[in-house]
Amino acid sequence: MLGLELVVALGVAVLVSGLIAQRFRVAPPVALLACGVLLGFVPAVLDVHLPSEVVLLLFLPALLYWESLTTSLREIRRNLRGIVLVSTLLVVATAGAVAVTVHWLGMPWGPAWVLGAAVAPTDATAVGVLARMLPRRFITTLRAESLVNDGTALVIFALAVGVTVGQEQLGAVRVGGLFLLAYAGGIAAGVVTAAVTIPIRRRLDDPLLANVAMILTPFVAFLLAEAIQASGVLAVVTVGLIMSQVAPRILSAATRQVSQAFWGLATFILNGALFVLVGLESHAAVRGLASASLVRGLIAVALVCVVLVVVRIVFLFVSVYVIRAVDRRPSQRLRRVSHRSRIVSGLAGFRGAVSLAAALAVPETIAGGAAFPDRDLIVFVTAGVIIVTLVTQGIALPSVVRWAHLPEDTAMVEERQLAQRTATEEALAAMPMVAAELGTDPDVVDRLDREYRKHLHTLHSNGEDADDEPALRHDQHYTALRLALLARKRATVVRLRDENQIDDTVLRQIQSRLDIEEVRLSERELVD
Repeated sequence: MLGLELVVALGVAVLVSGLIAQRFRVAPPVALLACGVLLGFVPAVLDVHLPSEVVLLLFLPALLYWESLTTSLREIRRNLRGIVLVSTLLVVATAGAVAVTVHWLGMPWGPAWVLGAAVAPTDATAVGVLARMLPRRFITTLRAESLVNDGTALVIFALAVGVTVGQEQLGAVRVGGLFLLAYAGGIAAGVVTAAVTIPIRRRLDDPLLANVAMILTPFVAFLLAEAIQASGVLAVVTVGLIMSQVAPRILSAATRQVSQAFWGLATFILNGALFVLVGLESHAAVRGLASASLVRGLIAVALVCVVLVVVRIVFLFVSVYVIRAVDRRPSQRLRRVSHRSRIVSGLAGFRGAVSLAAALAVPETIAGGAAFPDRDLIVFVTAGVIIVTLVTQGIALPSVVRWAHLPEDTAMVEERQLAQRTATEEALAAMPMVAAELGTDPDVVDRLDREYRKHLHTLHSNGEDADDEPALRHDQHYTALRLALLARKRATVVRLRDENQIDDTVLRQIQSRLDIEEVRLSERELVD
């Protein structure tokens, strides 16, 4: 029954944490971690452990795929150089700095590099949740870094573990080969998965079957990459970015509606459960240490957290001056940001699922059967670093963002208005030809033409004296009235069902149409 009890406990924890986060304006991961820690005191779940395979094979592909689908490829291209630097050189520098720090505390070099590689990569899901208040460029860069740097960290981790257990010999050719296999193999696996998936998705008209194919896609990419010992993370990211560009042309509206609803709920639950399990795992990490090792572990957690932030901030400052010295193009000057902005980026490097999965994947023994040196300490420090960075940096980030006075990001609003205006104008221009092809009644054409022109006038008015513009005010009143009348229609349909004049099936059919219209009007109201 423990499995069922754990599922219920995780569900309740996610629900309660969500309510607490909304009520007290706490970052959701912080509330989820606290709930996981409290859950660890329940006797029934004391022996629960989070296998690394669960994170790597269940949580990670789904979460990374959705992050890749919903990120901006255009912004990634614009900031590609910076993303490559922080997802490769910064990861190596961070792992090395952490290794030096914990070796100074008495940990052997092999386990020290294992710990450094485990805590080096930032977490895409944590960044997506905790960094929402940042401008779009910052969020895209942070998310792209988090999506890519796992590949670098996991190669370093595999080398460090291999050397420690006596199964790996360091050498420039060997290290270069592993990095090449991880990156090139992972990207190739993602490209192959996309090439196979796209023709299948084109032929699936049923929204449910299309979404089944969508769910399978990241797991197939991950499996293919793992089969050739490449980076499953990069495979999932690659196929996700490709599908983000192709999907708008090959998916139907019904398929997109189902996928948005499913992935929104699924990623919320997976994220929540993962953070709760991290908090729960901290209990096992504490129990695995003796009292003397616990003090040493706490000191290591504090020092590693400081090292992670300091190395990240120093790297961001040093790299930008190197880039300025090398690249003096005018376009490069336009990308420059303030020093305060770099402090914000430095504090936004949250650790999460990949770090914990790596620490839990450390083998129990080395060659000869002896215990892996300081394995319990590695797990403890990794869990502690995840919790401390999420809590302290998550709490401090909003204040630092206000201190930094980041420029307001209005590009998205302006681009959305441009897209809506252009789409409406071109639809108006094409209306006579389309109507002639369809043989539409002239009265219908005139009615739709008036509606489109009224909507276009509202779009042109939006943002210019919005409170005084009659067209915009008229549109707002129109939307509010439509929403109020939809509520009346829904109440009437429910009453007819209660009076046994219509069947429940009829109620659901009509309610579905009313819901679609209500969601459309509500989103339009938010946008306007």
